[in-house]
Amino acid sequence: MITALLDNYLYQNQASGFGLREVLWKRVLDVNDRSLRNVVTGLGGRTNGIPRESGFDITPASEIMAILCLAKDLEDLRRRIENILLGFTYKGQPFTVKDLGVAGAITVLLKNAVHPNLVQTTENTPAIVHGGPFANIAHGCNSILATKMAMTFADYVVTEAGFGADLGAEKFFNIKCRKAGYNLA
Repeated sequence: MITALLDNYLYQNQASGFGLREVLWKRVLDVNDRSLRNVVTGLGGRTNGIPRESGFDITPASEIMAILCLAKDLEDLRRRIENILLGFTYKGQPFTVKDLGVAGAITVLLKNAVHPNLVQTTENTPAIVHGGPFANIAHGCNSILATKMAMTFADYVVTEAGFGADLGAEKFFNIKCRKAGYNLA
């Protein structure tokens, strides 16, 4: 959605001289198709947008998924969304979602997604699930909200750890030790 809104903003404001020298934000797709990692969009005439190089990332590994997993609450989610860097103007100024003016709309779409899900395993054990399977690329574990919620209900919490697991494990080990009164500094 952000990409579509950005493309529309660029198209609608090109007559006033606004443009981006570099667009960093890519589209996302739930299909890992290597041929779509780098594409040219906006071909086919003036009404089809501005031609530019772009590409697709897989949705679970998107910046939005990582932001969702790091957000502490709805306000923090909006702040993080506002700060997404979309590109740079011809004057070298950063252009963010806040500049685009759609952070509130994106946050509203994610207002229910910010809440972790309580599910049950096949062994009838409760499990809190939150975040996409690759959201851990950014920080090494599932959502902070899910882990903190689990820590309030149990003496021991097993959390997902993936890419950068050493960072995720260190972070939550430190939280648990501080909670128990140990200073690891």
